[in-house]
Amino acid sequence: MPSISQFLLIFSLLLFSTISEKYTTTNSVRTSLNFKVVHKDKIIGSLKATKTIKDSKIHYQSITCINTKVIKDIEVNYQYDVIYENSILKKANVAIDVNDKPYADILTNWENSYYQITKNGKKELVVEDNIDYATILLYFEEPKNVDSCYSEQDGSFNQILALGNHTYKKINSNNNENTYYYQNGILESAEIDGGLIKFKLVAQK
Repeated sequence: MPSISQFLLIFSLLLFSTISEKYTTTNSVRTSLNFKVVHKDKIIGSLKATKTIKDSKIHYQSITCINTKVIKDIEVNYQYDVIYENSILKKANVAIDVNDKPYADILTNWENSYYQITKNGKKELVVEDNIDYATILLYFEEPKNVDSCYSEQDGSFNQILALGNHTYKKINSNNNENTYYYQNGILESAEIDGGLIKFKLVAQK
């Protein structure tokens, strides 16, 4: 029987979408994104992400809700809150709930000269180099000339390979390969190999 940690691997990169709405306020511009999660031609979840630009700061947020069955019914909710300033990651928080109970809380925080990565309240890793491309940016930016990106969920760097024709392969820390398809710089769809189950992500227009 697969453990919850194995099951969560399936959804570790379900963070992709396409632009559906834009809002402009006095001092900020907000873009909203929507995506559906499909397994065997059945919609089992949804993702909504936003990008809010105000002065030199960009606030990204994504909420993913998935209901499916792996041996038993399971509901997984992801929430990402990521802040960039002057094109550099300053803070990222990932909260995961399983069946309405807290499962994981991962924080990446810039502390003057390095990033402190904290998992479930315990300080674990330190990253010294500036991070300019994190996973959540794949919502909004085709990864042209990008060969790696930072995973806010596990504090690792994932490899990105350009396959041509605006198609990219991403290899995560578990060696799962995921393929993303862009059109006019916008993510149109993605094929996700979660280990136990494969999904297709389809942008809602």
